[in-house]
Amino acid sequence: MKNKFLELKNISKSFGKVSALERVNFYIKGEPEIVGLIGDNGAGKSTLIKIISGIHTPDCGEIYINGKRMENWSVVKSRASGVETVYQDRALAMQQTLARNIFMGRELTSIFGFVKSKLQFAEADRLMRTIGFTSKVFASDSAVVNLSGGERQGVAIARALYFKANLMILDEPTTALSLTEAQKIFDFIRQARKGGSSCIFITHNIYHAYDVSDRCVVLDRGKIVMETDREHTTVEQLVKDMQKIAQNNGKVREGINNARS
Repeated sequence: MKNKFLELKNISKSFGKVSALERVNFYIKGEPEIVGLIGDNGAGKSTLIKIISGIHTPDCGEIYINGKRMENWSVVKSRASGVETVYQDRALAMQQTLARNIFMGRELTSIFGFVKSKLQFAEADRLMRTIGFTSKVFASDSAVVNLSGGERQGVAIARALYFKANLMILDEPTTALSLTEAQKIFDFIRQARKGGSSCIFITHNIYHAYDVSDRCVVLDRGKIVMETDREHTTVEQLVKDMQKIAQNNGKVREGINNARS
C-alpha cells in the first residue's frame, strides 16, 4: 500500500461529559478509494468528519497527511491538503446558476480582479459532463433550483472536484432521494474516484454503503467496531454484523438500567 493520504491515530473528543469519539483510528489509502462510514444517529460520524475537516479540534490523538504529522490542524489546513466536505444542505444558492455555485467564493479572476464569467461557464460545462451530466437540458447557466435532488448533489460534488479534492467527504448524500437519484450519486462518486479523488460516504443505509464503497467502516457510540473490504463480505453478512452490534448495545443498555434500579 502507498503512504496513507489521511491517518487519524487515537482520536478522542468529548463535549462536556459526553464522549463523542474514543480512541478512534481511521485512514484513507494513498490510492483513490471510496469508504462507507456507517453508523446510527449519535454514533459519532458528524464529530469525526468535523475533525477531519478542521472544524473541531480533537482532545487527543494525531492527524497525518501523506505520512506527515499535522500540527494545529484547522479548516484552512484541511482544505489546503485537498479535503472538501459536502454537507447535507450542500450549501447551494438555489436561484444562482450551476457555474456560479461551483465557483462561489473562489471565482476565476483576471489579474485586475475581474471575474472571468465565460471561462467559469466553460469550465462548469466541462466538469458537469465529466462527472456524468449528459442531458442537454442542463447547462452551466441553468438555475440550481430547477435541478433534482441528485443533480444538486452532483453540483456540490463537481465543486469539490474542480478545486482538486484529494478527499471528498459526503454527509448523507442520498437522504430523501429515490433509488434512481441515489444511483446517479453513486455514478458521480465513481467518476470522482476514477478522476483520482477518494471519498468518505457517510450514511446509516447499509445497502447504499455496500453498493458504492470499496471498504466499509462502522462507527458505534464513538468507537470503530468493524471494518471490512467489500470484496470480503456480502451485504447480507454486513446486515447480520450490524444486527449483532445493535443487539450487544441493547444488552449493555439493559445492564446499565438494571444496575441503576
